[in-house]
Amino acid sequence: MIRAAFLTLMMAVMGAVSAPIYAHAQKAAITRVVFNPRTTNLEVMHRFLLHDAEHAVKEIFGGDADIIGSADTQQKFAEYVHERFSITNADNEKLELELVGHELEGKYIWVYQDVKIPAVTSLTIEHNALRELWPTQINTVNVEGKKGLKTATFSDSVELITINLDGVHH
Repeated sequence: MIRAAFLTLMMAVMGAVSAPIYAHAQKAAITRVVFNPRTTNLEVMHRFLLHDAEHAVKEIFGGDADIIGSADTQQKFAEYVHERFSITNADNEKLELELVGHELEGKYIWVYQDVKIPAVTSLTIEHNALRELWPTQINTVNVEGKKGLKTATFSDSVELITINLDGVHH
């Protein structure tokens, strides 16, 4: 009887302790793609929740990976994102995005890429970062600075989205 009560109490405590952990795992990222006339670059800024990235790097790079304390793990994560994000033009030519860097800021990790502004009428975007780990991962991409704001949302089985200057098509 005491043992059953103890187990019931432990399960209640574990549930209370683990609930906030799951509440923070949002499995969502935001990316801004900005046509910046000042720098003449197409700038890409990925923002991931640090909490999600912490769990991801342990699965991707192994249990010793430490995104908060290790510059090496941060760099590996940035390279991972860089490899899973691409933009092609209307002629199906891949833009040669350069990995510019990364930084930790509060509860986020940012990954930066850029390329000289190309002459484009549309962009086809692929954003698969973390989606092989978590099927519920949602990656939202906002394209700015070229005829308003256009948004593309990668969820479920969506892998490619073409953004025209006048609209969004899958």
